[in-house]
Amino acid sequence: MILLALLLLAADLPDGNALLGRIDANIGSENKVIVAEMRITGRRGFRTVRVKSWVSGVDRSFTEYLAPERDKGTKMLKLGPDLWTYTPATDRTIRISGHMLRQSVSGSDLSYEDMMEDPKLANLYAAVTTGADSLLGRPVWVLDLTAKKPEVAYQSRRLWVDAERHIVLKEGRFSKSGKLLKTSEVKKVERRSGRWVATQAVFRDALKAGSGTEFVIEDIQFDVPIPEGLFTKASLRR
Repeated sequence: MILLALLLLAADLPDGNALLGRIDANIGSENKVIVAEMRITGRRGFRTVRVKSWVSGVDRSFTEYLAPERDKGTKMLKLGPDLWTYTPATDRTIRISGHMLRQSVSGSDLSYEDMMEDPKLANLYAAVTTGADSLLGRPVWVLDLTAKKPEVAYQSRRLWVDAERHIVLKEGRFSKSGKLLKTSEVKKVERRSGRWVATQAVFRDALKAGSGTEFVIEDIQFDVPIPEGLFTKASLRR
C-alpha cells in the first residue's frame, strides 16, 4: 500500500469533478433502507440512539427512532427543503426551519442541516484534486470542494478519498471564512450489496467539547421498494 501511495504521488492528479462523480455513484441509489446507531458522548455523558431510515432519491427520507425507550417512536420526515419531526411524548409535529436547522440532533455532533443535505456532493460542489496521501493503510486522493451556491451549509470541504474504492475516509467542513466546523473520520469500511460502505465513522463538531459521535451502520439495503405513503406527514403519527 505504501508503494501504491508513492506511485500516486508521482502520477497525474485525476479530474476533481470526475472523482466526485465516482464517490456519488458508489453510495447513490434510487432507494435505500438503513439501520444504524449513534453513540453520542457529550457533556451529559454517553448515550446510544438506534434509528431506521428510509431514503428515496436525494430529497425524501423518513427516520424512526427504535431506541432508547424514551425516544422510541420519534420520527423525522424530509420532503425537499422541508423537515418535520414528531415526538410521541408531546404528540406534536414541528417543522424545523431557519436557524433551528443548525441545532444538534439528539445531542449528537450532527445537525438537522447535516441530515437535510443533498447526498450527491456533485450537486453542491465543484471539486479540484490537490494532492495524494495515505490513510488507514490506503492510498488516497485529497479533494478540495467549493460550494456552487451561497446557501450551502459548508462553503468548502476537504476530502481524503480512497483512490481505488472511491469512498471518503476523512473530511473537514469549513465556513466561508475558512474556520473548521465539522470533521469526520471513517473507522471501518465494508462491502455491502456490491458497494463500499463506511459502516463505522466518528463525527465531531469542532466548535464544542467532547469526543464526538460514533455512527455505526448495522444494516443497509440498496434499491429496495419503499411504500410511497411513508413519505407523507400523515405517516409521522402512525
